[in-house]
Amino acid sequence: MAEIKKLTIPCMFGNQKQPVDFYVGRPKPENHPIQNQSHWLSSERGGTVPSEIMDSLQRLHELSKKNHVPFIDLCAYAIESASADNAADDDTAKEGEKASG
Repeated sequence: MAEIKKLTIPCMFGNQKQPVDFYVGRPKPENHPIQNQSHWLSSERGGTVPSEIMDSLQRLHELSKKNHVPFIDLCAYAIESASADNAADDDTAKEGEKASG
């Protein structure tokens, strides 16, 4: 059974941003990891995935192929790293507020 990970991506519907669930696993080497899902979102629902997210997923896909690491594992690592960075930024901001307040 193939391993799949759910990613919730903030997508644009006109001028509104809404979270959309995408599912990634083992993309074909020649395809973008969410190519079919983003096409469906656009053609059937009128939504778009922000280009910076599409670019980031493509870079992760290229790295996974180059380093022979499963794409899903690299996604999980990137998400965990980003979450840790955001938490550290939040802690730094809170400390700054305490010092000034």
